[in-house]
Amino acid sequence: MADSRSDEPDYEALRLHLSRLRHERGWSYDDLAARTGIGRSTLVTLESGKPRRNPGREATRGSLDTWFRLARAFEMDLGELLLPLTRQESDPSHRHADF
Repeated sequence: MADSRSDEPDYEALRLHLSRLRHERGWSYDDLAARTGIGRSTLVTLESGKPRRNPGREATRGSLDTWFRLARAFEMDLGELLLPLTRQESDPSHRHADF
């Protein structure tokens, strides 16, 4: 059976997953920043996919430490938080948030 996963990570799916998790809990960016120690502007950039400064540069995708702290705040395993990176559109469990 062939592997149907893409060779590229799905950062858009991860971005939407992060947004959905935050919205489900009713947390503002400031709430999540307080729970993680991650700067509000970094959280906005991770969710929006757009850099707040230097619009000509690629937005940060976060460090491993950033995603680890986010996983802790959401009370989930890091692997579970990062799972959308490897999902495909054809995967029925892959849903985009309607925000």
